[in-house]
Amino acid sequence: MKITNLIGLLASMGSIILWTIFSFYNPYTHEHVDTDVMLNTLLTLVFPACLAMIASVFRKPYLMIIAFVWSLPVSLYTAMTPSIFKWFGVTSVLYLISGILMIRESKSYSRSCE
Repeated sequence: MKITNLIGLLASMGSIILWTIFSFYNPYTHEHVDTDVMLNTLLTLVFPACLAMIASVFRKPYLMIIAFVWSLPVSLYTAMTPSIFKWFGVTSVLYLISGILMIRESKSYSRSCE
């Protein structure tokens, strides 16, 4: 497995783990997260993480870029918090890095075949 795939896989797994902590074991609230918040973060953090995981496995850089753009608004919001959830911002940026590296690898591979 190439490093670009590994970056994407680790970032997506990290996002899913962070979301699980946020939703079920949040150390910053004494209660469970509201259902609306859980659903919104599921749609904006977990679904892009699943897309990034698929992109990593099947080496689809444009899916990785879509996962980055999809998760960016909420990731930027959480990146500005003084909590462990600022790591959502890091995972989102790692989607972008992985996607860019995949694109560069595919371009260098096509040039070497010429």
